[in-house]
Amino acid sequence: MRLPKLLATVLAALCVALPASITAAGTPAQAAPAAITLDPVSGPAGTTVTVTGTGFPKKSPGTLSAGANAVPFTASASGYFTAALVIPESAHPVVPVTAASGRVSASAPFTLTYSSPSAADPAPEPAPAAAPGDGSATSTAPSAPQPGTSLLRFGVGTPGGPLASAELDEVAALAGEAPSVILSYKDFNQAPPLAELEAARSRGAVVLLTWEPWAWGGGTSQPAYALDRITAGDFDPYLRQWGQALATWGHPVMLRFGHEMNGNWYPWSEQLNGNGPGDYVAAWRHVHDVVASTGAANVTWVWNPNVPYWGSAPLTALYPGATYVDAVALDGYNWGTSASWSTWVSPSQLFGQGLAELRGLAPGKQILIGETSAAEQGGSKAEWATSLVGYLAAQGDVTALTWFHFNKETDWRINSSTAAADALRSALATRRG
Repeated sequence: MRLPKLLATVLAALCVALPASITAAGTPAQAAPAAITLDPVSGPAGTTVTVTGTGFPKKSPGTLSAGANAVPFTASASGYFTAALVIPESAHPVVPVTAASGRVSASAPFTLTYSSPSAADPAPEPAPAAAPGDGSATSTAPSAPQPGTSLLRFGVGTPGGPLASAELDEVAALAGEAPSVILSYKDFNQAPPLAELEAARSRGAVVLLTWEPWAWGGGTSQPAYALDRITAGDFDPYLRQWGQALATWGHPVMLRFGHEMNGNWYPWSEQLNGNGPGDYVAAWRHVHDVVASTGAANVTWVWNPNVPYWGSAPLTALYPGATYVDAVALDGYNWGTSASWSTWVSPSQLFGQGLAELRGLAPGKQILIGETSAAEQGGSKAEWATSLVGYLAAQGDVTALTWFHFNKETDWRINSSTAAADALRSALATRRG
């Protein structure tokens, strides 16, 4: 039966006006909401997270962010994207990761396992740096510095590591020069960080890559990572994976395996985790040999104890030997009065004895300061920074100082005060001549 002409016209108009999203059942067809997933979902600050997003505007750009760190992404024709992001340091236990494109956004939580990848908080006693004049090793006068003419390099460690461009740009502005050494931290569950190495290389810097034989967040008792298990070959496939990747990448990298081994706050200490005398040297030599067997001749092996203190393990029993070590380093902090056990120490009081011991153990090898900074409490951090640069620059065998730019146990950052930042910038400019 034919409809009246007017009714047919009205129905045709309604069909045009109805949105295409109305289904045959009469209900709107809803697009799936935007969502992101994280891999991993927890870890320390500095962890690189792979973020996968769905439901975002098709073929549209967006921004993935966590705190001050941000990276761009572009969704595919189906609204999908994947991107990597470094989790920054945070005073909160959970860091929100957010992806946004236009008016569409989605978030997911990343749980921090502890505040920094540098170390679990060290035991409050004994102090890593003893007060001068108390009979400890740090009060011993340093030996004469070795001759040399190389300019002291400026390096830095930041929560985001080599991929954190904004953090490194901030440091360059504060210091008046771009860092030529950048700290990075990886445990024994992480792949070789080739993206980080390449990012540092693109900035004209080399990575001081800290390789920690443990699982982050697991504490100091981790029998699976006992030194004798490493020497026995339990991790050989993993070691070869690293060696092959570094060899293929082919550019210089400084690798410090099991740093601060003379202390008692890591499971690779011979004082902890079922380890015993001789285990550290045996493990170091085994790791070195397995990695070297892959052809990774671009690796500089950096042996890096903490500055000696009363109760620390003697360095002579922990040194792997000249054929297994390319460079040596020291970590040392001026805690000032920021802790109940600590007092203010000058740079020479902090590093003098350690430098003397390194020169005796490894004559002729370059020396780096792997990590250092000072607290604001107990003295003038600005004067300390000026003194530090002058003290180290006067010693030709000390080739680099690496500032620990973290707000952790105390505010170690370059700019914990304007005076401190100004002093370091001026001192670095002076040492450049």
